[in-house]
Amino acid sequence: MNIIVCLKQVPDTNEVRINQETGTLIRDGVPSIINPDDKNALEAALTIKDEKGGKVTVISMGPPQAKEALREALAMGADEAILVSDRAFGGSDTWATATVLTAAIEKVGNYDIILCGRQAIDGDTAQVGPEIAEFLNVPQITYAKEVRVGEDKVTVTRFTETGDYVIESKLPVLLTAIKELNVPRYPSVKGIFKAYAPDADAIVVWGINDLVIDLTQIGLKGSPTNVYKSFVPTKSKTAEIIDGIDGKEKAAVLISKLADLKLI
Repeated sequence: MNIIVCLKQVPDTNEVRINQETGTLIRDGVPSIINPDDKNALEAALTIKDEKGGKVTVISMGPPQAKEALREALAMGADEAILVSDRAFGGSDTWATATVLTAAIEKVGNYDIILCGRQAIDGDTAQVGPEIAEFLNVPQITYAKEVRVGEDKVTVTRFTETGDYVIESKLPVLLTAIKELNVPRYPSVKGIFKAYAPDADAIVVWGINDLVIDLTQIGLKGSPTNVYKSFVPTKSKTAEIIDGIDGKEKAAVLISKLADLKLI
């Protein structure tokens, strides 16, 4: 069973700040993490490997610092890690990102299952996984809440707001994971030593020249969508002290003010 997991290194959103002048994210000094849904996807892959055997390959598109996310994936139990990194990929939207990842997956080849997180917390589009499936022309099942793997098929419980659906698909197939699917494991001691050893060099790096790809479909120029501005909503608070002789009078004033605001 050969499984490919696409994961992304994202800023820890609890620490994200916005440059109020430019409207862009301030990434300097902000800790980065593996996108949470992608970690669920990785755990699903490792669980399948534990049960069925096989190989788990993780792929990430990003700057050189994304190697840290890949090292964590290796420490958790992944067998191979590939970083797709090139300045030509900068500014890619979901379409261009899926184009690059598809080219990397095609180069790896020989896959049975592709696992992605439902969406990334820095974009929340939930588009990249489904786009990869379309580019590869393989079936897809999104919002996977439970996954059972047979000899040549998968049975997936798919979460929706109106109820769960049980869907079966032949392999190969692309699945997107949600947090309800599992609880990601911690890296093992052995895995940590292997992935973070001073002489560890288990991460393969592919650039633009290593992939068969349409250059007009990648990067900022190849992206059909663009984010022109990001901003944090302005929060304002006001307070008013209600005076009165006693609690009864204060309550009467409060009720009057709430009625004027049509809140009661």
